[in-house]
Amino acid sequence: MTKEKKQPFNSYIKAYEDTAFLKSDAARSVRLQLELLKPEVILHQAGIKEGVVCFGSARIRPEKESLKRIADIKKQIKQSPSKPALKHRLKEAEGLLKLAKYYDCARKFGELVIKKGKNRFAVVTGGGPGIMEAANRGAYESGGKSIGFNITLPMEQFPNKYITKGLAFLFHYFAIRKMHLVMRSRAVVVFPGGYGTFDEMFEILTLVQTGKKSKIPVILVGKEFWNGIFNIHKVAEYGVISKEDQFHVVETAEEAWDIIAKHYKIK
Repeated sequence: MTKEKKQPFNSYIKAYEDTAFLKSDAARSVRLQLELLKPEVILHQAGIKEGVVCFGSARIRPEKESLKRIADIKKQIKQSPSKPALKHRLKEAEGLLKLAKYYDCARKFGELVIKKGKNRFAVVTGGGPGIMEAANRGAYESGGKSIGFNITLPMEQFPNKYITKGLAFLFHYFAIRKMHLVMRSRAVVVFPGGYGTFDEMFEILTLVQTGKKSKIPVILVGKEFWNGIFNIHKVAEYGVISKEDQFHVVETAEEAWDIIAKHYKIK
């Protein structure tokens, strides 16, 4: 006697009300579409048509917070000098202190986008802490639209408090989140960051290079950091990218804004 197979879902629940079905592997394509559609509807209703996207590390904090973190780690090392992990954490914290000035820089840039752009652009980030918080903060405190596209991660990441009410979004899929970061972007400004920042930056550069995204200013802030990470001119010398595929590298928020203002002829 063969054993009857159990149905994977309750057949008498409407499909759109069956959460077990919607969360199943079989319905992944539907979830992808919903993640694309929901923010699109909300942003359209909010009248958001153009944005300036800011990328950067979630780990970069203001100088005061960075100094406190270093002091706390040094205190822990005194109490447990035999723990090598603490010395590694101290080295990381000291490295982040060197980048702390870019928190203030990103905050200033968010302010400039709103004030100098006369509310034409929303400031858009990944919605998390660090540089994302700083750019959102500058826009929020200037009375402009501040958008955050957050994502579920193994290490809990919560949206920062400087996002306009109703414009904080949560994604599961990186691909759909990136689509929303790109679709309304009129400029991309990249502050120092790690793998996530590199991934987002190179995706934008590739989309522009291949014509999938219209030509927009791509600006890297932090000369010492970026010039130390890679030599884009050397890459161009090998012919694997063209001169027009390169980007701007600047040091200040004002320089970054001036490039955007010139591109869009904003006085």
